[in-house]
Order: sequence, then C-alpha cells, then structure tokens
Amino acid sequence: GEQINPSKLQTNKDRLLALATLISAFGSSFQYGYNVAVINSPSPYMQRFYNTTYLERYDRPMEENLLTLLWSLSVSMYPLGGLFGSLMVAPLVNKLGRKGTLLFNNIFSIVPAVMMGVSEVAKSYEIIIVSRFIVGICAGLSSNVVPMYLGELSPKNLRGALGIIPQLFITIGILSAQVLGIRNILGNSTGWTLMLGLTGIPAVIELLLLPFFPESPRYMLIQRGDEKSAKKALQRLRGSDNVDAELWEMRLEDQSEKAEGRLSVLTLLSQRSLRWQLVSIVVMNMGQQLSGVNAIYYYADSIYATAGVKQNDIQYVTVGTGAVNVFMTIAAVFIVEATGRRLLLLCGFGICCGACVLLTVALYFQSVTWMPYVSIACVIIYVIGHAIGPSPIPYVVTTEMFRQSARPAAFMVAGSVHWLSNFTVGLVFPFMERGLGSYSFIIFSFICLVTLIYILLVVPETKGKTFLEICQMFAKRNKVEIKLGDGDLPLKESKESLQDAVKVTAF
Repeated sequence: GEQINPSKLQTNKDRLLALATLISAFGSSFQYGYNVAVINSPSPYMQRFYNTTYLERYDRPMEENLLTLLWSLSVSMYPLGGLFGSLMVAPLVNKLGRKGTLLFNNIFSIVPAVMMGVSEVAKSYEIIIVSRFIVGICAGLSSNVVPMYLGELSPKNLRGALGIIPQLFITIGILSAQVLGIRNILGNSTGWTLMLGLTGIPAVIELLLLPFFPESPRYMLIQRGDEKSAKKALQRLRGSDNVDAELWEMRLEDQSEKAEGRLSVLTLLSQRSLRWQLVSIVVMNMGQQLSGVNAIYYYADSIYATAGVKQNDIQYVTVGTGAVNVFMTIAAVFIVEATGRRLLLLCGFGICCGACVLLTVALYFQSVTWMPYVSIACVIIYVIGHAIGPSPIPYVVTTEMFRQSARPAAFMVAGSVHWLSNFTVGLVFPFMERGLGSYSFIIFSFICLVTLIYILLVVPETKGKTFLEICQMFAKRNKVEIKLGDGDLPLKESKESLQDAVKVTAF
C-alpha cells in the first residue's frame, strides 16, 4: 500500500464530482432546454420549407389549416416524446443503472440530430416531426435520470445544489438556442437545419466522457447488491477511504426496503407510507408546468411587440430574458443549501402568482403610455420567480422524498405529470389566448396560488437530512411506522454515533 495524500484526494474528489455533474448535465439536461427553444426563432423559415416541399410534391400550396396542424405537431411532438421517455425511466434505470441509462439515452439524441440536419436535403418535413418525437424521448429520460444520478452521487450537504445543476443546464440550453437563433447567426433560411442538428454534439461528448465516471453507489449496493464496487465508487467520489458511515446508512435503507419490497408504479400508487410524498410531487410538477412558464415564453414576443419593441430587436430582448433565467438559476444553486427547499418554492410560486396578476392588469390597460414597460417588467419578474423555485426545486425534492427502490417509479410518475402538463399547455394555450386574451394569465396565477398553499401546508423542509430521516418525517403524516428490517438499529443523528453503530455492526 502506497501512501495516499488526503488533500490531493480531496481535490480529486471535488474534481470528480464536479466533472461527473458537468458532463451528465451538459450531455443530457442541456439538450432538453436547447430543444425547447430551438424551433422558436426559425419557425417562419421552417414553415416556408413545409410549404415549398408540399408545393413541389402536389403542385399546389399548402392550406393554412394544414400548415397550422403540421406546425403544432412539430412543436407538441416534443413533449409527447418526453412523456414516452418518462415512462421508460424505471425499467431502464433499474436494468442499466443511472449512468448506463444516460449513455444509452444518447441514441435518442444523435439519431434525430442527423435526421433533422438532413431534412432539408431530403425534402421531407415528416422527418422533422418524427425526430422531434425521438429527441423528446431523450429529454424525457434525461430530465428524470440526471437529477436521480446526481442526487445519488452527492453527499447530503451538496444534494440540493447539485440537484439544481440539471435545471441550470436546461436554462443554458434555452439561452444557447435563443442566441444561435438570432437572425444573423443561424435563425435564417440557410442556418436552421444546422441549428436543429447541433443537438447531437453534447450527446457525442457525453458518450465519449461519461464512461470514465462511477455509477451511482446506491444503485450498486442496494439494487445490484455489489458492495465492493459500491465502496470503490464511494471512495473515489468522497476522496477518502473512510466511507463506512455512508455505506452503513445505505445498508440501513436497504434493510428497511427489504422489509417493504421493490416498488413498481402500481405498488407505489397504492402504498400508504408514500401517499403524501406522491401527492406532493404530482402537485409540484403540475404547478411547475401549469403555472404558465411555457405560455410566458410563448407570449413574450407578442408582449414585447405590443410594448413597442422594434420587430428586429425582439430577439435580443428574448435573449436577455433567457440570460436572466440562467443567472437566477445559478443564484438558486448557491442559496438552496442555506435557505432550504421550502422557502425557495414558496417565494417562487408567490412571485409568479403576483407577476401573472400584474401582467393581466398591464395587458388590459395596454393603451396607457407607460403600461407596456410594466408588462415587460412582469415577464422578467415572472422568469426570476420561476427560476429560483418552481423550475429547479421539484427535481431536487423528488430525489429526496423517496428511498432507493421507490425512486425510479416516483420519477416516472413525476416525469409523466411534468410532460403531460407541458403538452397540455402547449396544446390548450393558443385557444385560451384566442378566447380569453390577457385574462388567460389569471388562470395561471390561480394555479400558482393553489400550489403555494399546498406546499405551505404539506411539504416539509428536506435540507441536510438523510433519505431515511425524510421518510420518517412523512411517516407521521402518512400515519405509518417505518420498518427498519432485521437488526433494527436506532436511527442516530450524530456522525460519531453513526460510526460507533458501524463498529457495533462490523465486529
């Protein structure tokens, strides 16, 4: 045995965890954001392509209704794919592991990237619609698997901060697509196919680099029963040979789960001990998507136009909004461990609720000279509110509220709710806008308010707690007792007693 320098290990460990976070978030989460925004700015050129292709095939121009339908499909196939991807989460992460799923998922990015890149040459808009669905599957998987992977790699004092990183990369993806979509960069008649195809690059990078990083130790120990690999991975991640306390906590979790058995989605739905956790993630994911965040983005351009921003400058204001979103998500990474999860959720939904009400008023009195500026301010305030709480925190909390065996099924439920709500907003909002006009934002403010009240009454603070402690916080509300399986060890708070307990079980 050679001497290992602890401080060197420490920096290595920080580097390892940081790189694993960056590569998985850039390779997977970034694409989710990029593909949300990528077809916004080139949409007139893409629709022109649909039209000319149709004209060449059938010698007559495409009817307005058909074009609208095909365009709605191009947009909404993405969240539909996301829903399918979410449904694949549990079987894949249980079979291939967290890291394995992320690697496998790159197929669903590289293939459609190539397809979209050649769509214009192939003179086929069907290819675009199909690849939007496939890249949706990629987003659906990554939006669930990256937070799960990072939540299981990170020590509990960093779990919140690392849990927000995927959301940060989603916002960076949105911003990148907005920047590339500027007319004189790629948002033009010659650049849009390249812009759509670029989504494959992060996937290739992840495919090349992620294999060098460890699989989730929790997955290896609890689901694979491979204690040796789990210990090795933990030692690499923590930069220390002494990982017994953490392994012990995992074993404890493993025992308490053996007492309850592995969970499929159906057993998850019927389990009394998980009832409130499940209701909470459903409410938070619905609140996150139905709070109108997509509608705000979708509506922003017309709000800016009404506010008197010149048509050509709107794209720069949009990029500005995207930058605010990234900046606030970075802020959330740094404050989540100080403020806790609950406070950020409450503030975020509160700000969004207020901004929606104000926006409705501002849009109604649009004729008053200074009102348009109020509506621009409302959009920016809304984006700030959503970026600190409703966007990033639900993923963090979904990881924390469930233990190992229930987590894949829980992410599957959360993800399906997320994408279904996303799909619904995309489908319903254009009609809502036509029927209700500016009043449609009142509906969103009401949804924000309901979610806020629910969080206030039900969701506890999960900061700095082990997964088992969080489970016990909910046990009271669910009116159940948590079984710890055989060799019931008292749950001790302090690190020392944990180590003593490990010694007791070890000797």
